[in-house]
Amino acid sequence: MTVRVVIGNPRAGGRTSTLGEAVGRAVAGARGGDQVVVHELADVASHVFEWGHEDVAALGAQLASADVNIFASPTFKATYTGLLKAFLDNYGDDALAGTRAVPVMIGGNPAHALAPEVHLRPLLVELGASVPTRGLYVLASTFDQLDELVASWLEKAGPLLAG
Repeated sequence: MTVRVVIGNPRAGGRTSTLGEAVGRAVAGARGGDQVVVHELADVASHVFEWGHEDVAALGAQLASADVNIFASPTFKATYTGLLKAFLDNYGDDALAGTRAVPVMIGGNPAHALAPEVHLRPLLVELGASVPTRGLYVLASTFDQLDELVASWLEKAGPLLAG
């Protein structure tokens, strides 16, 4: 079984990647040791607007076959990045049907804490994914407590993603 992590940051690496990978490992552990595969959208950014580009299409096919997909994004203008939106715009309404998805975001303003629920969850549902848990929002100022934050979130989310 596979857990895929999509990093929607236009810049590869950094805190968004660390967050997405941490959530991916935690979910994989809750599911009994699934494989975790990380995809940096920065690697395909130059092809996102080339509709049907083979790299973008291949990534979409891999996400469609995953058991769980984690979508991690920094918070830009109170929502997810344009890169993540443009990437997901390449796929039809049911492209993620049969998969579970987890919205994950990091940001600097506590006022944006509902961004994973209000903005990213509806997009994932529109693509046919089941989103059985609350999303995770991490304040950049608490990033040094990442392991504890992910563990706390996983207490409730883990059983819903384990099946």
